[in-house]
Amino acid sequence: MIETPYLLFLGDAPDQLAAKVAQGIRDWRPDNAVGQFRMDGCKADLGLPDMDLAAAKAAGAKTLVIGVANRGGVISQAWKKVLVTALEEGFDLASGLHNLLRDEPDLVAVAEATGRALHDVRVPEVDYPIANGVRRTGKRCLAVGTDCSVGKMYTALAMDREMQARGMKATFRATGQTGILITGDGVPLDAVVADFMAGAVEWLTPDNDPDHWDLIEGQGSLFHVSYSGVTMALIHGGQPDALILSHEPTRPHMRGLPDYQLPSLEALRDLSLTLARVANPDVQVVGISVNTAALSEDEAMACLAEIENRMGLPAVDPFRQGAGRLVDALAAL
Repeated sequence: MIETPYLLFLGDAPDQLAAKVAQGIRDWRPDNAVGQFRMDGCKADLGLPDMDLAAAKAAGAKTLVIGVANRGGVISQAWKKVLVTALEEGFDLASGLHNLLRDEPDLVAVAEATGRALHDVRVPEVDYPIANGVRRTGKRCLAVGTDCSVGKMYTALAMDREMQARGMKATFRATGQTGILITGDGVPLDAVVADFMAGAVEWLTPDNDPDHWDLIEGQGSLFHVSYSGVTMALIHGGQPDALILSHEPTRPHMRGLPDYQLPSLEALRDLSLTLARVANPDVQVVGISVNTAALSEDEAMACLAEIENRMGLPAVDPFRQGAGRLVDALAAL
């Protein structure tokens, strides 16, 4: 188990979105976040107290969590001094990067010498099966996006919170580093061998009560040439009964791909349904989740109204407004 509370390490994150792991923990498990550690040049800010290691230790922090999600998931050499010092000062380290803590000899040596723990959450711990496509009891909902990092996880978490408040049967199913750090469980899907990804999603969302909903954390985008494979595994392995379209309306281009524009919501709807019907012919698109964080209140309301009128589906920002209307759409199925 990863000991809480956390000091969230933002390093030299170049923008707010690069700190999405830390942001997710701060938004959904605020009691676990005592402060943030930012290096020179960091352009992300969670609104938490800036702390050095000594101040965080005095505040009760037990684990330094690498809250940055950079392209390729690498541990920067610029971070190493902080990570080594954190171990020496009594912190455990936790990371969801592809570059594993346990593969860094200097960190391993210091951890062994100080008796501290290294937690790599992006390591599969189960021998997942190959998907068989057999239909399972229970219901499943998956958010699919026009791009990466548009709010798919936030959508599922907000819907789970609303459904729990209503007394509905629901479980958030984490499939990425941030979701696993928030909930403490799940499948690090993009670290699973490709042939077993869809099977891992089947394993994560087993047979359940007929009125139980699995809210599956979405990943990547069918339109993102770097990360479309993980989305396909979720669509076929998850066999969703309901799809939520997720979108960020101010994004100038696909995340990390300046030569690729975001698809329309209509294109996302049509392609997602075509592929999802391979595994579940009865799947429906039931709503649209719009990340309006970059918009003013008036701009957000106008954007949501235009999308809802155009698409004929409830369009909400579930973090800003709550997920009630999306949950209503599930309940109506």
